[in-house]
Amino acid sequence: MRKVIHKLRQQPEEVRRHILHVTTFVLAVILFFVWVYTLGINDKEVTTDNTPNPISAIGANITNGYNSLGGTE
Repeated sequence: MRKVIHKLRQQPEEVRRHILHVTTFVLAVILFFVWVYTLGINDKEVTTDNTPNPISAIGANITNGYNSLGGTE
């Protein structure tokens, strides 16, 4: 690895920038494909049927807060 880095340092700046851009693009493409692959994975053990609805939870919190301030029950 040290030899590769030493050889890169000996190259002109234009060549080093080109290598940098190509390497960045390749890594971005790999990261994108890993991300897309993980989108398709479904965890069958996790069930979302019993999870509360976020909107109803916010509404319940507002109602409870209003009632604790002396509002009507």
